[in-house]
Amino acid sequence: MINFFIMTSIIILCLVFLCLYRAAFGPGVLNRIIAVNVIGTKTIVVILFMGLIFKRVDMFIDISIVYALMNFIATLTFSKYSRTKGVL
Repeated sequence: MINFFIMTSIIILCLVFLCLYRAAFGPGVLNRIIAVNVIGTKTIVVILFMGLIFKRVDMFIDISIVYALMNFIATLTFSKYSRTKGVL
């Protein structure tokens, strides 16, 4: 079962590079914001898989919740900043 979580984490990390390409070369600012948010979501999943691999899910859940809150606040802040500057 641990090998399954490791392989799934590797696949998710490979998908992060596709989102990173979209964040760097996206056609618009909104697409870039969404790509960065998706990268954060995939990172949360990988953190939780690490908790399952190390058999310390309770500690990694706390880390992932904090990371999710930071990702959410950063996305809202950047969206608000882009909206007030007239980029969106």
